[in-house]
Amino acid sequence: MQLTEKHKEYWSKNLRITAILMAIWFVVTYVVGFLARDLSFNFFGWPFSFWMAAQGALVVYVVIIWYYARYMNRLDLEYGVHEGDE
Repeated sequence: MQLTEKHKEYWSKNLRITAILMAIWFVVTYVVGFLARDLSFNFFGWPFSFWMAAQGALVVYVVIIWYYARYMNRLDLEYGVHEGDE
């Protein structure tokens, strides 16, 4: 099957947003957790670094999932590959 320019453009946008969101995921998961260990004060009885890793990252993960689903739905509509209401 030969891919048209429209298919290549759709796939390029899909890969670009996936790479950006994976980079954000990496930073939130590893970089923030690594740097947060220097935050040595207590927050609600727990070390702040633990709170950042356990609570803050979860919020970011949910936002990443929400944004990706919204972005891909719009991209699917733009390129005519959305799932219909059949």
